[in-house]
Amino acid sequence: MRLSRYFLPVLKETPAEAQIVSHRYMLRAGMIKQASAGIYSWLPLGFKVLRKIEDIIHQEQARAGHIPMLMPTIQSADLWRESGRYDAYGAEMLRITDRHDRDMLFTPTAEELITDIFRANVSSYKDLPLTLYQIQWKFRDEIRPRFGVMRGREFYMKDGYNFDLTKEDALHAYNRHLVSYLRTYERMGLQAIPMRADSGPIGGEDTHEFLVLAETGESEVFYDSQITDLKFGERAIDFDSVEQCQAVMEEFTSRYARTDETHVQAEFEAQVPEERRRTARGIEVGQIFYFGTKYSDALNATVNDGQGKDVAVHMGSHGIGVSRLLGAIIEASHDDKGIIWHEGVTPFHCGIVNLKQGDDEADAACDALHSALVALGLDPLYDDRKERAGAKFATMDLIGLPWRITVGPRGLKNGVVELTSRRTGESEELPPEAAVAKVAAIYGVSAA
Repeated sequence: MRLSRYFLPVLKETPAEAQIVSHRYMLRAGMIKQASAGIYSWLPLGFKVLRKIEDIIHQEQARAGHIPMLMPTIQSADLWRESGRYDAYGAEMLRITDRHDRDMLFTPTAEELITDIFRANVSSYKDLPLTLYQIQWKFRDEIRPRFGVMRGREFYMKDGYNFDLTKEDALHAYNRHLVSYLRTYERMGLQAIPMRADSGPIGGEDTHEFLVLAETGESEVFYDSQITDLKFGERAIDFDSVEQCQAVMEEFTSRYARTDETHVQAEFEAQVPEERRRTARGIEVGQIFYFGTKYSDALNATVNDGQGKDVAVHMGSHGIGVSRLLGAIIEASHDDKGIIWHEGVTPFHCGIVNLKQGDDEADAACDALHSALVALGLDPLYDDRKERAGAKFATMDLIGLPWRITVGPRGLKNGVVELTSRRTGESEELPPEAAVAKVAAIYGVSAA
């Protein structure tokens, strides 16, 4: 992609309504534009990152054996009345009426709808275990939407639902999701700590939130500092193994880590040595629930257990805030110049900056670099605008591409270009072919 042909409406000044870093940089980098309070249009750069995050989630859900589908954003109120949540959910639910005066709602979550799908199609234990999920827009009518995509009214969310014959099977699904989420967040460059949390309107006995530590987090969190040393890494896990998934659950949740809703100071002090006690702010980026037969009882979702008896299935739900993750990533990774994307979610793999647009040799070298990277399946952004070098560097720093190749007549006379890391600021001079090979290697692509 050439920047002269791309739609990137960057702003030099910070909009007055932007109170936190992620909101400021997403507006300034031309990633989003507010349509109304808490509702945003996703412009091309923001949409590319949204899709990168979505792809990682799909890949890790497939690895765990979960099955994608898609449910509507508008639901009938009848299902919610059947479960008892229509009146209990509160003012956050956007209730609407269609032209036939039927009560409808814009879905804030989909436990009722997925349970209805299940009860209409599954009747035997032989079809279990089953986990279905979607990535879909949701709406919650926040009383005070703020902080951009971090607390919007419309948001993009992965929500998954497991159906199991027994509580033990459902708790394995719970553990399996925890493992899957740890992998997902690390691939985005995040450390998301699972913390004991409150179930809220979803309900249920067991729930963990995944929180990214950041000063702008909406939750106060209390944790053992040893947790921040834990990494899942590239370890191989058999998601069908109860023992392996349980071992990961114990490794990542045995130390004290709770949100303010479930924090007990006496337990914190008893379990954690003083030198390891930490209090911070956290951004919630996901949550897993086990709620047993709450919805299957209410909606009569049963299966034959093989012994001639119909039993209510055990369920859980598991969510990741896809659009919120963009804000969390930026909050966790930025500097005073702009965003610093992790390689796993960057909108473009690298930027190419031409220091002297219109110079035949520089133009040819940039075209060759662009073509070579594209031929390897990479996605570079070539700044071919007739702008000053400083303006080009400022744009690249603002949008946060992790690598930049700078091309100028002086370097080309010596047969080199400059490869710069956005994260460290370190640069090295390399022949153009070597710069392409290094970028390819960073992204696991063979340049041979």
